[in-house]
Amino acid sequence: MRQTLRLLREFLRACFVEEVEYRLNFIGHLLTTGLQLALAVFMANIFFFRADSVGGWSFYEVLLLLGVFNAIHGFIEMVLQPNMSRLVQHIRKGTLDYVLLKPVDSQLFVSFRHMVFWKIADIVLGLGLVVFALVQMGAWPTWQAIVSFFVLFSAALCLVYAIWMMLMTLSFWAVKVDNLSYLFMSFFDTARFPVSVYKGFLRLALMYLFPVGLITTLPASALTKGVSVWQLLVAGVLALAFVALTRLLWRLALRSYTSASS
Repeated sequence: MRQTLRLLREFLRACFVEEVEYRLNFIGHLLTTGLQLALAVFMANIFFFRADSVGGWSFYEVLLLLGVFNAIHGFIEMVLQPNMSRLVQHIRKGTLDYVLLKPVDSQLFVSFRHMVFWKIADIVLGLGLVVFALVQMGAWPTWQAIVSFFVLFSAALCLVYAIWMMLMTLSFWAVKVDNLSYLFMSFFDTARFPVSVYKGFLRLALMYLFPVGLITTLPASALTKGVSVWQLLVAGVLALAFVALTRLLWRLALRSYTSASS
């Protein structure tokens, strides 16, 4: 564990050194993120123009959920997108050989080696919107609710990573899987809204088959409506199961990998 944390720290430091050479990128990205977030808030206002609630959620509760969505989207753009696209290229070109020869865990390396550091602005602004919504509601959550939120938020990050990693790992057997990332983002966009707005089988699918409901709705619920111990356990077990499945799939994929030198 200590070695893993040290590697992650070095990866982050190296990426920061690369990005700091272009400091204006941070200002530009911050403005872009702010405009995108403002547009999302504007769209939420439109939904509530003639309604007091959407799926049983008030305006500021939906804003809080949008903050969670934006923070997780920032994690995707900061960590997953730059690394997963490189993983596909490594497999196609055979340069994964150089990764496998390094004295580090190969899955850890391909997952976190490259980070777009300035995308952290998305995470900060998203969490800032969460705090703003809580202040406007005038009901600061208890410490149990805050702990539940961070547990569920961590589980959400694990789920997002595991799902995307499993999709990209399919490139060991398929020629082209890039479009799967667009499919993932299409499903992920449904997490902008509370899962309660969806009905029937679609709601069950978004909760358990492709658990985008767990990714944003449950963390937001922890700060607003509250969550049960059962929901915490289900989210935690599901996240651990997906991460474990990702690890098994990665090892299976490496066994079938034909290196460039073979």
